[in-house]
Amino acid sequence: MGINAFTKTGNTVTFLAATSAPTPVQCLSTTLGGNQYRVINSGTGLVFLGYGTTAAEATAAAANVTSSQSSFPLLPSTDEILTFVPNAYFTGITTTGTARVYITPGDGV
Repeated sequence: MGINAFTKTGNTVTFLAATSAPTPVQCLSTTLGGNQYRVINSGTGLVFLGYGTTAAEATAAAANVTSSQSSFPLLPSTDEILTFVPNAYFTGITTTGTARVYITPGDGV
């Protein structure tokens, strides 16, 4: 069996992470149950990605990890394929400055 390249299944969403989490964006997939996302941190700083099934969950999860928080750390200038809940909401914070984050729903690696 071969490994499938990442195939886009919906529109890309974006937000500007800052020291306060911006309004969450929902990343909708056109496939039933689609839960993979290509996540790009195009900034030069670490982003703590908050995600959830609702905007409120995503905002609550966007926290600077100090010991044990539910946010997902994204290194600067990274491009990751990650698995979250279908049609998730996303937002994020930085410790300083801002960073543009792009998220595309899809399937594959």
